[in-house]
Amino acid sequence: MLPSSLEQSPRVYAGVRFDVHRVELHGTDGQMHVRDLVVHPGSVLIIPELDDRHLILIRNHRFSADETLWELPAGTIEPAGEAPLVCAQREIIEETGYRAATMDHLLTFFACPGISTEQMHMYLARGLEHVGQDLDASEQIEPRVVSVADALAMVKNGEIRDGKTLAGLLYYDMWSRQQ
Repeated sequence: MLPSSLEQSPRVYAGVRFDVHRVELHGTDGQMHVRDLVVHPGSVLIIPELDDRHLILIRNHRFSADETLWELPAGTIEPAGEAPLVCAQREIIEETGYRAATMDHLLTFFACPGISTEQMHMYLARGLEHVGQDLDASEQIEPRVVSVADALAMVKNGEIRDGKTLAGLLYYDMWSRQQ
């Protein structure tokens, strides 16, 4: 969603999942500065808790990185106005093959506020039941059960390099220790 202060900015690219607007900003030097802004419908990040010691991570091939990365499941909210919770319920099945009995909202944060309007909604999924993956044709994803201790070790040793997954796992670790 485009911030109201930028509604008059021209759209220079209309994409499948996001648009790009050209924005003029008044600088402290009195000059106008041009920036490109990714206008994004938002996304979800899911922490699938199998039990109090195990999570489900995914091995996701990312064409943009030309690598297969360790990640928490996530997805883009459909631009037609899909609710974040509905998106999270859809994405956990698609990517992990599990349906969640409960989905608790933990946090909403800006994914990359320097260039994008994207807000990411983080959910904790519990009461998981295996129902089978429902991947999009373009996705190459393998779910894996990982202990919480191993996931945190993977963060520490640099094996997990996806930013949203780093944020999610570290937040989960902090949050779960306070319960």
